[in-house]
Amino acid sequence: MKKFLINLIAATMAIASVNLHAADLKDGEQYVTLSRPHSEKAEVIEFFSFYCPHCYAFEMQYAIPKKVQDSLPADASFKQYHVNFLGRQSENLTRAWALAMALGAESKVKTALFEAAQADKLSSMADIRQIFVDNGITAEQFDGGINSFAVTALVKTQTNLAEQLDVRGVPDMYVNGKFRVNPEGLSRDDFVADYVETVKQLLKK
Repeated sequence: MKKFLINLIAATMAIASVNLHAADLKDGEQYVTLSRPHSEKAEVIEFFSFYCPHCYAFEMQYAIPKKVQDSLPADASFKQYHVNFLGRQSENLTRAWALAMALGAESKVKTALFEAAQADKLSSMADIRQIFVDNGITAEQFDGGINSFAVTALVKTQTNLAEQLDVRGVPDMYVNGKFRVNPEGLSRDDFVADYVETVKQLLKK
């Protein structure tokens, strides 16, 4: 993780483009191949936690998830799943994030949830609820959805996949359920561009 943070610090917002081809990628360097069935659909999944400072930088400072999403072909999906293993209100945040996904309201609450979690200002689901209400989700939407069948199913989707992939640290990005991006194997000089291009090329493998 220290090497990963160094990579992020070394990156700048004015990133030169890199010319990577699928053949240039090396298993064990830019990515790791997983010994599990891969997805039938083209998809990229990032695991994150609102409590994780690296995830905060990943999202808010370097905008890597957005850059990855914007670079994907039309037939590929991008999803962000929350993890529970950083304690405190993590399980409530995973459920709240499931509600945000169900409502299509991720962009409305993401920044506020990150900032509150990073400042350790969340002590209960009530605090999370207030953030949703303050950012355009009605109290009725929150109360009616937070424990709904659909949201509970999304909670299970997030937690089950994290267990299946043996996610131990975040941010952590997977391509087609078959490849894990290895941040420590990416360029220190062009980290952000290298990350995005690696994801794009892994979709072609």
